[in-house]
Amino acid sequence: MRFIESIRIACPRERVFAYTQDYGQRLVWDTFLREAVLRDGATEAGPGVKAWCVSWHGLGMETEYVSFLPPAVTAVRMTRGPRLFESFAGSWSFDEEAPGVTRVTFTYAFTLRRPFGWLTPLMTWTLVREVRGRLKDLKRRLDLGTSDPA
Repeated sequence: MRFIESIRIACPRERVFAYTQDYGQRLVWDTFLREAVLRDGATEAGPGVKAWCVSWHGLGMETEYVSFLPPAVTAVRMTRGPRLFESFAGSWSFDEEAPGVTRVTFTYAFTLRRPFGWLTPLMTWTLVREVRGRLKDLKRRLDLGTSDPA
């Protein structure tokens, strides 16, 4: 299953990209998570870096950055996660729509293990709802005139 959600944010893409990849700020804006840390002594995101994130539901997942091209795109794949998932991957892209305006697009793909496949529609609905909320929270945090996260 694959789905895509996006939002327009009145903020330069360099700033949006850097803010979303700053694990010191991650829990400030990302209300889907209750824990977000880089692994193995890493201090910043980048290719090959692993991260551990736990959703507010209590499900934890370790991911590894497979792409990291500031300020345009970042992508991760699951290396360890809830038994429910056979595979999980995501990418975030940051496109400049106009000077100082960024289109942020989250793309996720996942497969559930047997015998959980029948839960795919429910999992998709839940993840889409959560991703929309995350994007709205990011917009509230970064839209010019709303606040200054840095």
